[in-house]
Amino acid sequence: MLTRNCFYTLLAMFLLALTVACNHRQADYRLDYTVCPDTAGHYLNVCLTYETDSTLPHPTDVVLTMPRWAPGYYEMLDFAKHLTDFCARDMQGEELTWTKEGLNRWRVALPKDGRMEVSYRVYANRRDVASSRVERDIAFVAPNGVFMYVAGEQTHPVNVRFQLPDGWQHIATGMRPHADDSCSFTAPDFDVLYDSPLLLGNFYIKRFAHEGHDYEFALETPDGAEEMELEENFKRIVSAATKMMGDVPYDNYCLIHMGQGGGGLEHLNSQACYTDGTYRFATRREEVKFLAFVAHEYFHLYNVKCIRPAELWPLDYDHEAITPMLWVSEGLTCYYEFRLLRNAGITTPDEALQLISTYFSLYAPYEGQHHQSLRQCSYDIWLNFMNPDDNTRDVRINYYFKGPVIGLLLDIDIRRKTQQQKSLDDVMRLLYQRYYHELQRGFTEEEFWSACAEVAGEPLTEVRHLVDTTDDIPYDDYLTDAGLRIDTTSWAILPVENPTPAQQQFLRAMSLEE
Repeated sequence: MLTRNCFYTLLAMFLLALTVACNHRQADYRLDYTVCPDTAGHYLNVCLTYETDSTLPHPTDVVLTMPRWAPGYYEMLDFAKHLTDFCARDMQGEELTWTKEGLNRWRVALPKDGRMEVSYRVYANRRDVASSRVERDIAFVAPNGVFMYVAGEQTHPVNVRFQLPDGWQHIATGMRPHADDSCSFTAPDFDVLYDSPLLLGNFYIKRFAHEGHDYEFALETPDGAEEMELEENFKRIVSAATKMMGDVPYDNYCLIHMGQGGGGLEHLNSQACYTDGTYRFATRREEVKFLAFVAHEYFHLYNVKCIRPAELWPLDYDHEAITPMLWVSEGLTCYYEFRLLRNAGITTPDEALQLISTYFSLYAPYEGQHHQSLRQCSYDIWLNFMNPDDNTRDVRINYYFKGPVIGLLLDIDIRRKTQQQKSLDDVMRLLYQRYYHELQRGFTEEEFWSACAEVAGEPLTEVRHLVDTTDDIPYDDYLTDAGLRIDTTSWAILPVENPTPAQQQFLRAMSLEE
């Protein structure tokens, strides 16, 4: 028979063992990475030192895993395919036994002293924002494809140090370097590390302060940046977003712009983008398009890094984050490109309407809108966004194109339901405060629509129907109230002629009238 005292003694022992086990996950080992670029072979040479606390029990083996995708880049990239020459040794240099498990996991037999060194090389010769690249005098490090974490323990802190080749001068990233070593960084967890790309080497760098925060420009090809007033325009974008959201979720921000390549990727305190290799634009329209690109990646720090669908929080680097709400994360961010540039005073009303018109023209003329809903597109993006078939525009849509169109209609519907007292901006602020700051979690699909109804004072049933179905959109039912019209020949959005006082009020409220 188990006496009460004996029971409580066993319970205490169990809780102690559980505490030790939990502590083992976080406190009893240290991860230190050293990375050295190989400029001749386009490699990143990586060395990981794993050390346990010798006063505590440690496992007999360790499973290291590398992410299969990068948040914001919705494709399974399987970074492990670029890894070669994996090796594990004890601290005396003797090789350790290891086995590969699946596509991205390595199980290593840990020595009795709980210490080991793991080394490998990562081939880095791709020009996209989710992949690393090493060249003669510069390297872009996309951390998801470089650093492994202990399986199941991505919340563990990690130290990273870079050994720069001779003559390399700079490291630019959203992370703060150590006070005594500008080449060393500590991330509180791997989510932060993976969200902090780095540019190493020789490039244009400028640091400045704006509205109480520190900023850094790291430009691989700065030609024309000063002439087009990149810094001043960026400050205007930041100020417009801050005024709208009422908060800045970072201490410092790093703008990493590289040369010829494709795409951009958002991060909580940085953006990493490829340009056309110059900031000299042949036309004003091309310059506005580029600034919209910068505004897009910047506004993502609110909408997807903070205002996040529930399926994207916490992150799972092994599996696709399937959600019906990427049209909110990406499509509404596209909508805020034109809103931010207009509110910042960068564009005229006509230029702002040209931006939003571009999205109408990229989806409205094509048959795909009759075969795939915006909601379904958010699910299927993992299948075909980077791998389109020849018939894609005939059977599919892209939330980057239809999403901002729905954003415009959603904004108009909220404004007219509240007699201009509320807008889509209020929905974004509500989601940011409630789910990011207060509840510290992502929002569900129903919670998004509930937030819209809360702001508008009634459900937005008709707009939701347009998101969930392939029904034709009655554009005039929304645009006319806002003093706008659509030219279905060119798919241009234009102001109506001779607007009524109510329409003028709408245009002024949306900053679409001089």
